[in-house]
Amino acid sequence: MGAPHTIENAVVLFDGVCNLCNGSVQFIIKRDKASKFHFAALQSEYGQTQLLRLGIPPSALQSIVLIKGDRFYQRSNAVLEITKMLGGLWSVLYVFKIVPAFLRDWLYNGIANNRYKWFGRQDQCMIPTPALKARFLD
Repeated sequence: MGAPHTIENAVVLFDGVCNLCNGSVQFIIKRDKASKFHFAALQSEYGQTQLLRLGIPPSALQSIVLIKGDRFYQRSNAVLEITKMLGGLWSVLYVFKIVPAFLRDWLYNGIANNRYKWFGRQDQCMIPTPALKARFLD
């Protein structure tokens, strides 16, 4: 089960029960005027299929994954690629790419490891509104 994705049609895989992650998806949707992004929970059938296809353990639910064309990005690299694709002032954040990935990912992992404690979690994955349903792949 895999919808095709292109550079113009990037897919964001996110932790569907994490409040921080769901807030991040809402943040992207509000600023993605060109509808470049589609979304799927890491826990969904589509998300699990993509993780296996990319060689990422299906239990790796602590990382955001951006699939763009034939490339994929995880953790801080995914966040920076998303800000770049959003354009406008958000793309300025891409300057943090000069910070070594191990430092960026150390910070990312610290937040990811505490996300439920700090931001809470939901009992089930986010259910998109009818208007947004087409942007969610599973």
